Amino acid sequence: MNTAELTKEMTTTDSVNKHQNIPKETLHNWYRLLYTGRQLDIKAAGYLKKGMGWSYHAPYQGHDGIQLALGLSFRAGKDFLFPYYRDMLTTLAAGLTPEEIILNGLSRDTDVAGGGRHMSNHFAKPSIRIQNVSSLTGNHSQHVAGVARAIKKYGGDEIAFYSAGESATAEGYFYEAINGVSREKLPAIFVLQNNKYGISVHVSEQFGTLRPAEVFRSFPNLEVMFCDGTDVFDSWFTMQKAVEHVKTKRLPVLVEADCERIGSHSNSDNHLLYRTHEELEEIKKRDPLPKFKHYLLEHGLFTESELADIEREADQVIAEACEKGEKAPTPKPESAKEFVFPEFQPTGGKVIDLADPKGDDELYTNETISFLQAINFTQIEEFRRNPNTFLWGQDVASKEKGGIFNADKGMLKEFGSERVFNAPIAEDFIVGTANGFSRYREDIWVLIEGAEFADYIWPAMEQVVECSHEYWRTKGQFAPNIVMRVASGGYIGGGLYHSQNVEGAFTTLPGLRIVIPSFADDMQGLLRSAFRSRGMTVILEPKFLYNNPWAKTKRLKEDILIPFGKARIRREGTDLSIITYGTTTHHALLAAERLAKEGVSVEVVDIRSLAPLDTETIFNSVKKTSKVLVVHEDKVTGGFGGELAALIAEHCFQYLDAPIRRVGSIFTPVGFSKILEEYILPNEQKVYEAAKDLARY
Repeated sequence: MNTAELTKEMTTTDSVNKHQNIPKETLHNWYRLLYTGRQLDIKAAGYLKKGMGWSYHAPYQGHDGIQLALGLSFRAGKDFLFPYYRDMLTTLAAGLTPEEIILNGLSRDTDVAGGGRHMSNHFAKPSIRIQNVSSLTGNHSQHVAGVARAIKKYGGDEIAFYSAGESATAEGYFYEAINGVSREKLPAIFVLQNNKYGISVHVSEQFGTLRPAEVFRSFPNLEVMFCDGTDVFDSWFTMQKAVEHVKTKRLPVLVEADCERIGSHSNSDNHLLYRTHEELEEIKKRDPLPKFKHYLLEHGLFTESELADIEREADQVIAEACEKGEKAPTPKPESAKEFVFPEFQPTGGKVIDLADPKGDDELYTNETISFLQAINFTQIEEFRRNPNTFLWGQDVASKEKGGIFNADKGMLKEFGSERVFNAPIAEDFIVGTANGFSRYREDIWVLIEGAEFADYIWPAMEQVVECSHEYWRTKGQFAPNIVMRVASGGYIGGGLYHSQNVEGAFTTLPGLRIVIPSFADDMQGLLRSAFRSRGMTVILEPKFLYNNPWAKTKRLKEDILIPFGKARIRREGTDLSIITYGTTTHHALLAAERLAKEGVSVEVVDIRSLAPLDTETIFNSVKKTSKVLVVHEDKVTGGFGGELAALIAEHCFQYLDAPIRRVGSIFTPVGFSKILEEYILPNEQKVYEAAKDLARY
């Protein structure tokens, strides 16, 4: 089937009396929105040419019918709408004002989407639940599935709307999202605006059909609908049918709208390089605005004069919006440092950094617990404290399984399957739906095991990146309240995909709190803080320590929290400092004990929190000892120790009496053979030898 045949097949609406039972005031509003949107789209191109804004502009002309219908189907302040970069008319119809559209395009500080922090043409208004969506094509499908899950869990009657082009459906995470809403029977509507081109790639080069929605017909519980996206009436009736289906059956719908992309993909694309003049002239015949105007006049619903009045009023509104938008303030350069991640303002509890505890009786019980017990006990405490906490991941809720390391033992039994449940083996889906779920209420916290081993986290990284800049991108309007636990590291004979370290990659992402505890009490205190702080916290757990006596401590009393960004001096010393974290904290302590017998006084600083980082404690230790050994389990090349060494060199160079040394894994994967693993990973002996050599310098 070629494009012309597809268009003919999908344009099925009866051309006669489509307006029956639609009040004139409704048609008036439709024409006002269609005309206003079109003029704003033209204005955007004009601003671009003048160099005044809209450095990114994706025209929507040819999508008008479906965008109008989608925007008007959304209930502002109730439903959740996830638009994409071509959805100017959608968001206008959904509740944005022309002035707010202009402010976004000009990247002004008063832009309601995010104050100019995001690309132009990414329209949002979180205050009425039009979500701020990133430029990662179609990844918001995961967020739609997540918030739809929350709607169902809380018994709400809202609908989650997804909108994007047809090309995004080729992404793996879109399939995961559709599988999720289908399997879980969630109240979501996915709208595919099929204009046949993904930039220059024709739909026939992406799928085995010109109608991508056909691919998803086999998903159970999913209703698939098609409409003519250039026809206002067909789009409207189809969207109303989709909405009614979700309202009555509480099952998801996938709507594919046949559209035309009358302009280029964006201002950086020249579609004449891959489309013919004949094709472009032909598709202009389906331009929704003149088609609708002609229909209104042909059926005597409006006169030329009445439509001209609507246009004049719209032109006046746009002129005033442009005048205000151009005068609006631009962002202050230094404001870029704001909203990287939320302030540490935990909800309840007593914050103690444990760096210099005032007494065990005040902070601890008499019970000694393991690192793994610290995780389990704390999670249960926090789930009891806040009924709006949820857990999902792989194998976390299979009868008595409780996760592959049993960190979630007993949670399914106590809190039930509404709050603790399994996820498919789809790490991207686990993280992405957590992002969406946490949008439903501000008091929701989602605990996820992002992957069964840190080595498997990479499929989820696009969603981790997404979570990292949500707070910054929205100028503080949204922060996903997610606690992501990941078992990390080696020494277990796990080999590839079971023994690697990933913090070197995570610490390059602004907006993530990243902690790696070394002892059970730190695990407790930091995990509590994560459950009571806005934003996303990543806890990388050295799984070698789960049941290792090294990491055992007395159990912290309830409501004792440890702040992020506070290091802990594990051993005082005067001759050199070892800066470390995780499993190698214990190697450092053992090495320091050996060196003390040889007359070398070693200070061991356990940084605990990699982001934010306690540079003050690190620098003070360096100034005190004048020699530094940085130790971590990860590879020396590209590891976080390189950042620590650079910071120390930059800020403490004048205090150093020797070059900064590093100990970590060699630059290979961690092998399976115990012989190879021992050679690759750092250990007490390697730390001891490096520290002794440094002390002699």
